[in-house]
Amino acid sequence: MSGDVTGRFTAGFTSRFVALGDSFTEGLGDPDPSRPNGVRGWADRVAEQLQAADPGLGYANLAIRGRKIRRILSEQIDAALALEPTLVSLYAGANDIFRPKVDIDGLLIEYDAAVARLVGAGARVLLFTGFDAGSSKVFGTMRGRIAIYNEQVRWIADRHGAWIVDYWRYHEFQDWRMWDVDRMHMSSLGHATMANRVLGVLEHEGLAEVPEAPDLPALTRAQQLRADAVWVREHAGPWVMRRLTGRSSGNGVSPRYPELIRL
Repeated sequence: MSGDVTGRFTAGFTSRFVALGDSFTEGLGDPDPSRPNGVRGWADRVAEQLQAADPGLGYANLAIRGRKIRRILSEQIDAALALEPTLVSLYAGANDIFRPKVDIDGLLIEYDAAVARLVGAGARVLLFTGFDAGSSKVFGTMRGRIAIYNEQVRWIADRHGAWIVDYWRYHEFQDWRMWDVDRMHMSSLGHATMANRVLGVLEHEGLAEVPEAPDLPALTRAQQLRADAVWVREHAGPWVMRRLTGRSSGNGVSPRYPELIRL
């Protein structure tokens, strides 16, 4: 690696955390107008705690909403390696799993090779299983695919000595207050809760502040049907149309923190 790149990205940082992936890691569902792309997210919350304990830690977030595995690997792995990371989080696959057809085994072979590159460069890697969507009337049909994906990810983690954040087993996320109004991305409460799950896997003593859980409204059958209709019109419908037309919510979106920073 050239001296120019090293000097630009790593000078002054004793350790470096780089977050890779899609909307989950970009932070959608956790709004913060003061931050790039208008979101905060679990990765920012983790970085804040790590930097509180280690002021020399640099943080970058290369995740972009809507990205599928191959594009994440082609766009973000080399960019991450240029930052000489000591810790890398990687979660990708949901946008592939929810397509009509997907070769999970083939994609995870490429995923495995990317993790090998990160580990080979000296980074500790943090991987995630997928969420158990069995309670969702829409995404519950993909539960079998997610389970297959999870077993592959667990195998990759074992193979490379990576940490695993086992999202599938975190039953607190079955509470709808953990989810944004689009029912696809975690809410601020969900992101804060995930940040603490990640910090627990890292065995970090500090914890992120968790916002108070709002009350769940008691809806009548008619009110629930109206709420579902609004959700289909404003969120599910556009999501389906993007997939049918090959468009992505990440078109024109840039990484939030492409270079190492201190929050």
